[in-house]
Amino acid sequence: MPKRADAQRNEKALLDAAAAAFVESGVDAPVRDIAARAGVGVGTIYRHFPTRSDLIAAVFRHQVEACAEAGPALLKSNDSPHAALAAWIDLFVDFLVTKHGLPEALHEQGLHAYFVERLVPVCGQLLGAAWNAGEITATVEPIGLLRGVGNLCIGAGRDDGYDARQMVGFLIEGLRAPAGSR
Repeated sequence: MPKRADAQRNEKALLDAAAAAFVESGVDAPVRDIAARAGVGVGTIYRHFPTRSDLIAAVFRHQVEACAEAGPALLKSNDSPHAALAAWIDLFVDFLVTKHGLPEALHEQGLHAYFVERLVPVCGQLLGAAWNAGEITATVEPIGLLRGVGNLCIGAGRDDGYDARQMVGFLIEGLRAPAGSR
């Protein structure tokens, strides 16, 4: 049975509020703070997500889905596949650098497989489109690119002087085909 419209709105508001709270305070953000951000009572959170790990998993899935859905939309709305790839990787960087305390939760909930299942094909689609358009010359496996981006993002939370987005930008630019090649 589909959820009522108000229940769907509450759930989305909760997921968005929890995501924002997790960015600021990590996955241990107080439930009452999340409820206040969402404009609902604490009981509403527990009706939708009986445990903290249920909430964490739902936020993660919600954000993975948003990232996955953005890939095809970016291919349609950008001037070139390389620009779409760069924009999508930028969203992926946002996703990675805002996950304080999430790596532990990923493994506890088995969410890493879900992440790989949803995002690797999108990355592959974007890489393939850029390759077919002659915009990139490097051949890279989608999982390899996502791991590389992930590794470049590791220092973002530990060093205020480290700019993960700049480093990832260098990586993506390095895939670009020189003018007149291919």
